[in-house]
Amino acid sequence: MAAFVVSPGAARLGARPPSAVRRSAGDRAASTAAAARRRPAATPRMTVAAGASQLEQLSQWTSVVADTGDVATIKRLSGQLTDATTNPSLVAAAAEMEEYAGYVDDAVAFGKKHGGSSSEVLELVRDKLFVTFGSEILQHLKPEGVVSTEVDARLSFDVEGSIAKGEQLIQMYKDIGVPKERVLIKLASTWEGVEACRELQKRGINCNMTLLFCAAQGAAAADAGAFLVSPFVGRILDWHKKARGVDSIPAAEDPGVLSVKDIYHSYKCHGAKTVVMGASFRNKEEILELAGCDRLTISPKLLDALAESTDPIERRLSQLSADECGIDDWKPTEKEFRWALNEDACATEKLAEGIRGFTKDLIKLDKKLSGML
Repeated sequence: MAAFVVSPGAARLGARPPSAVRRSAGDRAASTAAAARRRPAATPRMTVAAGASQLEQLSQWTSVVADTGDVATIKRLSGQLTDATTNPSLVAAAAEMEEYAGYVDDAVAFGKKHGGSSSEVLELVRDKLFVTFGSEILQHLKPEGVVSTEVDARLSFDVEGSIAKGEQLIQMYKDIGVPKERVLIKLASTWEGVEACRELQKRGINCNMTLLFCAAQGAAAADAGAFLVSPFVGRILDWHKKARGVDSIPAAEDPGVLSVKDIYHSYKCHGAKTVVMGASFRNKEEILELAGCDRLTISPKLLDALAESTDPIERRLSQLSADECGIDDWKPTEKEFRWALNEDACATEKLAEGIRGFTKDLIKLDKKLSGML
């Protein structure tokens, strides 16, 4: 795997090698805005024919991914979507819908048939439910499409546990006729998650590194050979709005948007095979500012907003020329990774918050399922 480049933008966002010169938060904020103003427009900046929806225009450059566990929504958008992502929160919400009661009943029956102890039965029921949603979603994607299924967030600091769970989920998909090539195993971008990814990729299981908020996480994921990374645009924006005491930040200066651009350009400049998929968007403008990114996973509400507009859009991301690429390579060691993460308050807080949030929803789902056993 090619080394990750820490570009000036990545360093600006506070995720740089520990040997880099430290700057104050104010300096970083000022340089963020300045860099956004002077950043050259990506080429080519193509404009598509009038009349096409913004979703159709975006799809010419970027693989559009549905960020939902609602099969009905994906079915409605069938033909426009290549991939889909799910997470514990999305599946837990979908499991509460009456139309998916059959999925829950089937999962419970499966767990009772194949499980042993009460805890083993519950785990099997939960995993079967995730796999059932994933397999149903796949039926409404393009033939080459993939679905992401997430490892239990409570395993975020357990390398061996994450590996075992990833293999178990892939086997459950295989048992119902879904090949591993159509599934991505989602792992939190902790150091332990990265190491689990490294081993799973060696075993031919593709991984999606989620809850990614800084360049240190992106660097480690690329070095581990991750198939895909999911930088969380909107959650980065949330943190910076609160830190700056503002209600909004223009999309071109949005720290979440800039973080995706930095990771994208770094990967492309040095031949990293890892796919970049922006995630967790708060508004349509963030999405349009990343037109041309490898993939973007988008909520149903924002997919509809894109589908309803025919305003022309332009490509914002493409391969930089050789003289625009950075020169500093970085394959962070564990010590460097943990230090860089510690130094990035946004990444530290949002990573922990995300793990806690997914865990909370898993516990809620477990309570619902336990009551049916």
